[in-house]
Formats: sequence, structure tokens, C-alpha cells
Amino acid sequence: MHIRILKRLVFIVLMMVLPAKILLAQQVLAVDSSTFEHLFGQKEIKLLEDKKGTFTLQQVMSAQYQSKFKDNPGYYPQNYNLKSWYWFKVKVKFDGTIKHKNCLIEFFDQTTDDITAYIPDTTGRYVATKAGAKYHFTNRLYRHKNFEFTILNRAQGEYTYYFRVKSLEQVNVIIVYRTVDYFIHYALTEYMTYGLFYGMILIFCFHNLLMFIAVKRLQYLFYVLYILSVGFYEMSVDGIAFQYLWPTWPTWNEYAYGVALFFLSAFALEFTKELLQVKTRARGLYKLINFVLVVRTIYFIYCLFFNKGLFIYKFVDSITLAIAFFTGIKVWSQGFKPARFFVLGYTFLFLGFMLKLATVLGLNFGIVNRVLGHYSLSLSFVLEMVFLSFSIGDQVRLLRKDKDAAQEETIKQMAINVDLKDTINRELEQQVQIRTFEVIQKSDELVKQSHIIEEQNEELLAKNDQLEKQADEIYRMNLLLEKDNIQLKTNIEKVTDARALSTELSFEEFSAKYPDQETCYKFLSELKWSNGYECSRCANTVYCGGRMPYSRRCTKCTYEESALQKTIFHNNRIPINKAFYLVYLMYTSKGTI
Repeated sequence: MHIRILKRLVFIVLMMVLPAKILLAQQVLAVDSSTFEHLFGQKEIKLLEDKKGTFTLQQVMSAQYQSKFKDNPGYYPQNYNLKSWYWFKVKVKFDGTIKHKNCLIEFFDQTTDDITAYIPDTTGRYVATKAGAKYHFTNRLYRHKNFEFTILNRAQGEYTYYFRVKSLEQVNVIIVYRTVDYFIHYALTEYMTYGLFYGMILIFCFHNLLMFIAVKRLQYLFYVLYILSVGFYEMSVDGIAFQYLWPTWPTWNEYAYGVALFFLSAFALEFTKELLQVKTRARGLYKLINFVLVVRTIYFIYCLFFNKGLFIYKFVDSITLAIAFFTGIKVWSQGFKPARFFVLGYTFLFLGFMLKLATVLGLNFGIVNRVLGHYSLSLSFVLEMVFLSFSIGDQVRLLRKDKDAAQEETIKQMAINVDLKDTINRELEQQVQIRTFEVIQKSDELVKQSHIIEEQNEELLAKNDQLEKQADEIYRMNLLLEKDNIQLKTNIEKVTDARALSTELSFEEFSAKYPDQETCYKFLSELKWSNGYECSRCANTVYCGGRMPYSRRCTKCTYEESALQKTIFHNNRIPINKAFYLVYLMYTSKGTI
């Protein structure tokens, strides 16, 4: 009776334990002819930490070590301890229909330093194959940015594949099964997408470089350097740079992304300062940006020359981009309209970063497609570049609008100035007319007085002495009148000159004063040697006439100097009277021409 009860208890315990073991067992990927691609999930990968890196394949395959393999705690397996080696194993079951198809296993994260794949061949022995970012690119099985390992045995049955991984920075161990024909299709599509992405970067760079050459505004130059840094960073992290730029420099490949991130952050902040006019619109943020630039530069130099391992802390650059984002919001809130596109561009960058992070951590919960999540950061960079270009264009539009308003205001002010000039000219003409009328009246009075004196002279011959005195007095008065007439003519010429200097005369009116070349030469000669002649070579003060009109030749060294030499009209190729008129126009316009 007791034995039966004991058997029943054992049976119940076994029935309870077996399902638990089945649930905890590693899931096996079943592959048939319809399976072209499969991403190994969380329950399909087991991992084992090798802290000293001394485990061999035989040890790992033993029953003792098989029990030490653990489930993957995250969505993607990672090398949680950077000092340790990690073993990963996956199981694949072929149904026999895949026997004549070539297939492979691919690792996605291009920054993984060392991967050793142990793949069973047709004899059951494991063949070791190495790949990783620390080896020359030319050593890879396929000239592709990811790491691929060929599956050697595709006969019907279940196979276990082991992978030994070591990396200097934390990486996602993303393992994918693909057929070779699907891999070729996928690779061509992916490289075409990269070509479009980097082509857009080059187009944006070329356009804004031309704008910088045309208008000489630093914002265009910093924008070009920023998007070049974005392209450099993307090429570094997706493996394109290692494939095409430095395939034989794996050491540089390990920290090239950190150099790119530094330039990306630095030029992003410089572009923010120039585009948003932070120095005048947000003085406190301007000082903060300069401080962050100095600190980030010091940190970069320390990483580059003393501890390259610190480059793995990419979150440092999220601080600089967050400051640029906040600066855009602050300037936009103050009414600077171009900042709205700037903020929109950084909003897309932030969303792309969050989608990328969610995809890496496996937190998208099926909401976002895996491919979209993988390329979300690149897509957000494209959208950011587009909206930053809109922001630059909007600023140019506003500047042009302000310029047009300033030109209209200038035109209005010029019209007011012309009205003032016309008013002054009319007043001067009225004063000249009044003065001329007064002179004519005085002249008439003098004529009348002269007749009276002549009549009195004929009548008063007796008073000869008195008449002689009167004649002397009249003579003196005539001299004074002549002086007054000369002074009056001089004043009229001065008024005419003053009028010429206060209004814009036509070329025909101006030519009345300087009608020909000799008149202009005469004026320049009198002005040039107003303090006396002195030879510019030997300092002789005696001269004679030269070959050109109003030129002077030294009597000692025979050096001839024209009236135009050492003036702004020297070597002038247009007629001198027209050149005079140009100077006259620039003078009368007071800098508006």
C-alpha cells in the first residue's frame, strides 16, 4: 500500500517537473525551404561568461559546462562585463529540404572586436572561423560590413553552433540566419539605401558650400562641417568607413566613431550659435555653449591621447545636442521664427534616437518595425538636415525682408533729402533775385546822380574848386561801386557753386563749368601746385611746360609730371570731365552712391 502511494507521489512530481524543464529548455530554430531569414530571439540564445577567456570548445560542449549556460536576460544578448569573454550557442534543425541551398549566420553589430564561430561540418567536427572589427577587412568571408559565417552542414538533423565573443565596448550580439540568395538581395538593398543617404549628405554639403562662398556667412560653413561629421559618424558605426576608407586600420576603426562624435557635437553647437544669433539673443546660453565646447574638447583630447576606452560613453554627446535643442526652443520663444524649423529638426533627431534606443533594448513591443527601428537614427539625421536647411532658408528670407524694408526707408529718406535740397535752392534763388534787384536799383540811382552832377558841373563852373572835390569824391565812389560789382559777381559765382554742391546737376549742366579736358587739367594743376612746384625726384623748384597740357618739366633732371599724376585720376581710362562728374556725384550723394 505504501509502495503504491510512493509511486503515485513520484509520478505527480515528475509530471510537475517535466513541463518546467521543457519551458526552460533552449528553443530550436526549425528551418525548411521556405525560411529565408530569421532573427534569433531571446529564448533561442544561451550564453556563458568566460571571465578569464580560458574555456575551450571541448569544455564548453561538456555536460558540466552545458548546465552553466544561462538564458539571455535582455532582448538582445550583450557582453555585460567588458573584461570577460562570452560564449553563445544557438540550435538549428534542418528538415532536409534546405540541403542544396547555401546559407549562413550573420552578426549585425559592426563594432564587435572578436568573434570565433564554431560550425559543424559534414563529418561532425567543428570548424573555427574568426571575424571581427580588430581584423583587416580583407580577411572577411564576404566583403560586407557585417560578419558572416557559412553553415557547412545542411543535411537533415539538429545542429548546435557556438560563438566566442569579446569586445572592448558593450555590443548587441544580434545573430541572424539567412540563405545566401536572400543575403545578397538584402545587402544590395541596404547598400543602395546607404548610397541614397550619403548622396543626400554630399548634395547638402555642396549646396551650402556654394552658399558660403557666395555670401560668406559662417553658418553655412558650420552646417557643412556638421553634416559631414554626421556622415563620418554614420559611416564609422555602420561599417561602411571600415570597408571603403580604412580597411587595413582596425585599430583606428575602434575609436573613429568617437572622433566623429566630437566633431559632430562641436560643429552642431557652432552652427547653433551662428544660425540662432545666440550671442545677441541669449547671452547666458552663449556663454554656456562656449563652456561646454571647452569642456568637451578637453575630454576629447584626454580620450584620444590617454584613454581611448572612454569613447564608449556616447551619452556625453547627448548633453551637447540637448543644449542645442534647448537653445533653439529658447530663441524660438523669443520670437525668432527661423528657430521653429531648427527645433522641429532636433525633435525628429530626438525621436530617432529614442526609436534606436528602444530597438537596441528590444522595447518597441512590435509597435515599430525592426528595420525601421534599426535605421531610425539615419532617417532622423536626414529629416534634421532637411529642416535645418529650411531654417537657414527662412533666416535668409527674413534677412531679405528686413533689407527690403531698409531700402524702402532709405528711398523715403532720400526723397525727403531731395525735397529739402529743392527748398534750399528755391530760397537761394529768391535771395539772389532780391540782391540783384537791389544792385540794379542802386545802379540806376548812381546813373541819375551822375546826370545831376554833370548838369551841376555845367551850371556851376564858378565853383570849380568845389566841383573838383566833388569829382574826386565821385571818382572814389565809382571805385567803391566797381569793387561792389566785382564782389557781387564773386558772390553770384559762389552761390552758383554752392547750388552745384547742394544738388545733382546733369552732365550737360556740369560740363558748363568744366567743358573740356584742358579746363579739368588746369583745375588739377592749380590745386596740385597751389603751394608751389617741387620736383618729386630732385626737389628742384624751377620748371617749364611739358608735352601734356598743364604738365610741368623739371629744368634740372627733365622729369616731367602731369597734372593727373599722384591723384585719383591717374591712369584713368575714361574722359577726365566724366571722371570729374563721377566724383561730383559721389560727393553730392553723401555716400548713397
